[in-house]
Amino acid sequence: MKKLLILLFTSVTCQLAAAQDSVKLFVTYKFSIPGSTLQCKMVPIEAGNFLMGSAATEKDHAADEGPQHKVSVSAFWMGAYEVTRDEFDVFYKDETTSENSAVDAVTRPSPQYIDLSWGMGKEGGYPVNSMSQFAALMYCKWLYTKTGVFYRLPTEAEWEYACRAGTTTRYYFGNDEKQLDNYAWYEKNSDGKFQKVGMKLPNAWGLYDMLGNVCEWTLDHYDAKRMEALQDNTKDPATEPNTSKYPKVLRGGGFADEAGQLRSATRYKSDASWNRRDPQIPKSKWWLTDASAVGFRIVCPLEQPTPAQALAFYKTYIGR
Repeated sequence: MKKLLILLFTSVTCQLAAAQDSVKLFVTYKFSIPGSTLQCKMVPIEAGNFLMGSAATEKDHAADEGPQHKVSVSAFWMGAYEVTRDEFDVFYKDETTSENSAVDAVTRPSPQYIDLSWGMGKEGGYPVNSMSQFAALMYCKWLYTKTGVFYRLPTEAEWEYACRAGTTTRYYFGNDEKQLDNYAWYEKNSDGKFQKVGMKLPNAWGLYDMLGNVCEWTLDHYDAKRMEALQDNTKDPATEPNTSKYPKVLRGGGFADEAGQLRSATRYKSDASWNRRDPQIPKSKWWLTDASAVGFRIVCPLEQPTPAQALAFYKTYIGR
């Protein structure tokens, strides 16, 4: 089976599907969230090379961001916006899936112990928050089972490459943090809460809220020495799958972070304390009681895996 893609256009939407002997049309597309009228916009990120990490001379540089290495990244699509609560709720409420079943192909999230939006906002375009990496990946698998198109979280390299959009500066708009207010919700302008997606200026790729609002899950397991071990000219670098729940890498920073933490190269790692107030035994796989600034966005690789490869991926990363 040739791994080619066709984009099928209608008057209001563009649906992506894998097909044999088709032509690759690498353009922006939208797809309908199954079972709803909501649409997700996917932006093409062209293949290329970039310097991953930050130089030791960069203001607010952290040790785990260096040394820098030139790496190459294959083409993919990325969600123009962080996944919203509205979109995630379609999965959450999908009655064709089952709650907490270990045998179904896809399970839906368990109920939240408390309202984890903390009054910041739910419907109407606010980012979904307080979910684990497992929950984010289960959403991706749910999309795959409903659409036949493979979605996943970005690798750490894909995320930084997409965020930088060709830049080598602290931020994707330059080095002047005084300009951050135009591009991100963070400690100085967020009023202590996440905001609706897409309200600030995008980067050069057309991606919104890559910095600030909610911190975004990546696929990678966190290693403080990752950049030291990375080799120059590596293609599509990613850490080996690791079933340990912690620590995983997040990128972008959130609404409560300071300007120096929202740089394109900043690496965040998850921690067990993010679920310390969950009274359940065992603690929830899905929700994090103390991670109100954690969310995610999805990617779709240009070269789609076969069905067998896709299912093997989900089994490797989420155990089902």
